[in-house]
Order: sequence, then C-alpha cells, then structure tokens
Amino acid sequence: GECIVAFVVSGKTHTNQFEKELKELIVEKIGALARPEKITALESLPKTRSGKIMRRILKDIAQGNEIQGDLSTLDR
Repeated sequence: GECIVAFVVSGKTHTNQFEKELKELIVEKIGALARPEKITALESLPKTRSGKIMRRILKDIAQGNEIQGDLSTLDR
C-alpha cells in the first residue's frame, strides 16, 4: 500500500504538537483525504542543479531505504 507523506522544511522544531497542528491545517485547507500519515522534517529538499526536486530520493527517505543511485546531479 501507499500513503501520503509530507516533507516539511521549517525552522520550527519537529514535535508531536507541531505535527498535529500541521495535519489539522491540511485537513482544514485541503480536506480529510489529504491528511498525511507521516510527516518528515528535512533541512532542505534534495534538488538538482537546475532546481528540480529529486522525488526518487524523497521516496527512499519515506520508505526508510538507504539512498542509492546516482547522486552526482544533486545540488550541494
């Protein structure tokens, strides 16, 4: 199965209260079907040099897998 995972880049500390408030905001603004099952805090999103978000890396993070493959295009 698949579920909704939210990746959050925030200056706030990732606490249970923050996660609860974020889920409530998503339900209020988008709807209950969009409520994420898991929220993951990141320092920044993995992007290529051209600015595209590297979704395969986010998928590996969400599944708890080790990040594999070619990371040479990752903007550092």
